[in-house]
Amino acid sequence: MEIGLLSFFVFLIVVSASIRTSVSQSTTCNGILVTYNYTGGREVTPTDPANQPYRFESTLTVQNNGLDELKSWQVFIGFQHDEILVSADTAILADGTSLPARVGNGTTLAGFPDGDLETAVETAGDLNHMQAVVQLVGTQFKVTPPNIPLPANITLMNEGYSCPNNYTMQGNTTMEICCNRSSSLGSNPTSNKFLPRQKGDLIIMYDVTRVYDTNYFAQVTISNHNPLGRLENWMLSWEWARDEFIYSMKGAYPYVVDTSECVFGEQGKYYKELDFSQAMNCERNPAIVDLPLEKANDTNLGLVPSCCRNGTLLPPSMDLEKSVSAFQMQVFKMPPDLNRSEIVPPHSWRINGTMSSTYECGSPVPVSPSQFPSSLGLPSKTSAISSWQVVCNITRPQPPPKCCVSFSAFYNDSVIPCNTCACGCANVPSNTCSASAPALLLEPPTLLLPSENRTEKALAWAELKRRPVPDPLPCWDNCGVSINWHLLSDYRNGWTARLTIFNWGDTPFPDWYTAVQLDQAGPGFEEAYSFNGSLLSSQNNTIFMKGLSGQAYILAETDGKNPKKDPRIPGTQQSVILFTKKTTPNINIVHGDGFPTKVTFNGEECAIPTILPSNIGYKMRSAGGFSIFLSIMLIFLS
Repeated sequence: MEIGLLSFFVFLIVVSASIRTSVSQSTTCNGILVTYNYTGGREVTPTDPANQPYRFESTLTVQNNGLDELKSWQVFIGFQHDEILVSADTAILADGTSLPARVGNGTTLAGFPDGDLETAVETAGDLNHMQAVVQLVGTQFKVTPPNIPLPANITLMNEGYSCPNNYTMQGNTTMEICCNRSSSLGSNPTSNKFLPRQKGDLIIMYDVTRVYDTNYFAQVTISNHNPLGRLENWMLSWEWARDEFIYSMKGAYPYVVDTSECVFGEQGKYYKELDFSQAMNCERNPAIVDLPLEKANDTNLGLVPSCCRNGTLLPPSMDLEKSVSAFQMQVFKMPPDLNRSEIVPPHSWRINGTMSSTYECGSPVPVSPSQFPSSLGLPSKTSAISSWQVVCNITRPQPPPKCCVSFSAFYNDSVIPCNTCACGCANVPSNTCSASAPALLLEPPTLLLPSENRTEKALAWAELKRRPVPDPLPCWDNCGVSINWHLLSDYRNGWTARLTIFNWGDTPFPDWYTAVQLDQAGPGFEEAYSFNGSLLSSQNNTIFMKGLSGQAYILAETDGKNPKKDPRIPGTQQSVILFTKKTTPNINIVHGDGFPTKVTFNGEECAIPTILPSNIGYKMRSAGGFSIFLSIMLIFLS
């Protein structure tokens, strides 16, 4: 009897569970219904029992059942089977990556070209306007049919919406989740046609300024908003969505002028009378570079405000005007988009440069049309026809640094040099030096020598100080730029440091800048004697420094007086920096507070030593002792 009752209750539980998973939320969800449906798959070549690939086909559906229009929808799919996403017909990857792409750790899709979903109330229940259906095709490696390769989870990523932790299943192939708008945000008026503009390290605006049936004119504006970021020789690229091509440009130029894809492609068949010898670029993924300064007033290539900066984007904290770069282009469209209202912005934006940070760019988001000063010189503004915003942010980790830092102090006669292989040792034979041995301490004058000339001096200093020497010797830092931070003095009411920049490369640095983060001691900054310095308290107590007027230039490395025997001479800039302790009375300078925790040069983060100069036997120096020591050291390293 007890076994019979137990079986009956188990039956009820199973039945109730099956009923719960069989009832769709399509009629009960009053928010955003996200559905992922696996539709099929099959084995593909090559045959590999250990890691067999399989094709998968799925449908992602995003349906707005709420009262508020959903702008620029984004959905995270928690792929978990080493998937490679090959195509997504009405969406793109939100991080700007082009397809095919590896998405085995999950990815976020964004609606494209139209990512807005209206409500049933606004459209009388028209699914064509309130629903997005994305056909996904890809490859997965872990799930053998008839098992179903479902993702771990799905969720709506739009700000202001909350989703439950668990999804519901419809059968064994469909996942559903209902996400609701947070009540604290209140109503989202439909009169607000555009999303607010977002903030980021780098902002790219795509503004359509003139439209015709077959082509349009657009202005691309790149704005650097990171107070420490910098781009040198920027190169911008994107992916066209509808076989568009660039016919003309001003303010920038294609890295490769190539129209062969138009001449032999569908563009050439449609535009039979168009002279493609005058066109600029027909690549699906064009790469665009800036023009040199001398082209700024060129009637054919220049005369675009903020153009022709030779690829340099300075941080706004250094020069607001030079933190922006812009160019214009004429874009031809292809059928079926041959009317004035059909404009699809490019996607998969990328930007990089030399001596620059690494950026990751999001998908283009429609925003309120940009406004420009009147070209007639009138006190009015001209509005763009359509505008899209692309937000790019600096990513971590970065490639090997291009600069490094050494530490020294008045109470220790040895320099803590840049780390071994601070900027990489990829091109150094492993049998010539050790990439893991700690760097040898140096005598201060050795900092003035190129790394290839330091070995003899370093060995002599180690012998004099009776320090062990590893075999093989540690590799040098291999950095094009090194910065020495010297703790110059420490007295009752303040302290000083000296910063010296060495350029060991063949390229000079115009408009250079450096930034030093002092977590505890930064608020005490008073003055940089030979630099133009300021405290950025909002950036973790970072001191921003650039050259004074007429000195904003660091020379490249040059030959010595007698190149046959004299070592090469680096380009240098140096300044003493003064701090007070009035605002930081509890800091301990020699125990770490007087040394930076982060140093950047021209936007690049530099490698920093992991140890500090030893302070055994240290006694606080008086102001008089500091002055004598300062004079000697400035002559010593000048």
